[in-house]
Amino acid sequence: MESSLSKKFTQLFLKVYHIIEAVLLVAITLATLFAIANEFKHIFTAQAVLLTDILLMFIYLEVLTMVHQFVSHGKIPVRYPIYIAIMAIARYITLGMKEIDGVFIVWLSLAALILALATLVIRVGHHYWPYKPTRSGFAAYFDKPDSEVTPPNPDKRSS
Repeated sequence: MESSLSKKFTQLFLKVYHIIEAVLLVAITLATLFAIANEFKHIFTAQAVLLTDILLMFIYLEVLTMVHQFVSHGKIPVRYPIYIAIMAIARYITLGMKEIDGVFIVWLSLAALILALATLVIRVGHHYWPYKPTRSGFAAYFDKPDSEVTPPNPDKRSS
């Protein structure tokens, strides 16, 4: 279906959109790095590393991995937010194990199990029905257009 918007407006809109996207990605990265620095400061001040601190670091690592995936491939696999949710549930259970009712811990554990099974289903699905590799969004914005890509020289064959 043909767009009713002019091509020039569409290009300008996409350019502004990609700039905003890049600024937000930098902001997310800086905020995550700031949170990591604060967590290390807390660890050094307390002179103790708790399991909850390590789990929080894994959550931060997953956020940075999501930013990396988006910049590299232009999309974020669904399983990364699921990993963050599983880590958050594990951290929540670890933090409040003494205060949380046993039944609620079982429900939280069941939620983590369902998320883990969902990740397994997604991974198996990608194995049997893989997506075709594409570069879109932020990553594609910096790719060379097809007209600038030089085809291989058929006269030079590698041995």
